[in-house]
Amino acid sequence: MSADANDDLRVGAHTSIAKSAGPYDGPANAVHQQIEYGGNCGQIFSHSPQVWQSPNIDEEAAAQFTKLADEHDIRPWVIHTSYLVNLCTPKEGLREKSLDSMQEEVDVADRLGVPYVNVHLGAHTGAGVEGGLANAGSVLDDLDVPDGVTVLVESDAGSGTKLGGQFEHLATVADETSLDIEFCLDTAHVFAAGYDISTEGGVAETFEEFDDVVGLDRLSYVHLNDSKHGCGTNKDEHAHIGEGEIGVEGMRAFIKRTAAEGVPIALETPTENGKSYEWNIERVRELYEDDR
Repeated sequence: MSADANDDLRVGAHTSIAKSAGPYDGPANAVHQQIEYGGNCGQIFSHSPQVWQSPNIDEEAAAQFTKLADEHDIRPWVIHTSYLVNLCTPKEGLREKSLDSMQEEVDVADRLGVPYVNVHLGAHTGAGVEGGLANAGSVLDDLDVPDGVTVLVESDAGSGTKLGGQFEHLATVADETSLDIEFCLDTAHVFAAGYDISTEGGVAETFEEFDDVVGLDRLSYVHLNDSKHGCGTNKDEHAHIGEGEIGVEGMRAFIKRTAAEGVPIALETPTENGKSYEWNIERVRELYEDDR
């Protein structure tokens, strides 16, 4: 099935901007990969997520990315921030590094014409839930976000002192900051945090709870991943769509509800057992079309 067969279903993958990932000199390679996978939206890192590093994307590379994405109607894109960013930290040095990194991300998103920057709240590491969420709100308040760019706070699996596993955490951060933030739900994280989305009824209840606590009008992106671990385990390990503990029924129901809400989907599924992003994107479309 072609990428435009279901124009109301926006689904793509996390693709690479690395020069080794395609024929272009930078972020257009992510678009090139998306075309090969059959995706019509997508997610990128602007630099290695494992280190403190500034994005190195000049105006020419940005224009190339925008042109290719527009030509193939691949949208919307989202930039995922570095894994080192911790908005909830009580440590001043880490707070400043996180703020500086976030500022660079929203600025490069503006340069690329990318509407969303996605971030995890991080861990409070002893500051407590209330203190950690207040810290996150403070960092977000200090950002200078360009017009046309929105910060998305992603739900978390909730292990250790990491925050964002409960919908109440997301709602509290929205209250703690004057920045107009929106949200991204990761299905593997939601499931690991204790929201049972393995059935059609469970998906309906979860969406209803999210709407009551946070508001569906603030859900702007979904990371669609099955889970290798059970509901409520707080273990974050992704599986192929329909082949994990969430399973076919839950994935199908979540895909259909997400599409009905007009929310784009980015996959972060593994590449293993002979199955790649292309297989998972096609699987999403099959489940979306499945009327059983």
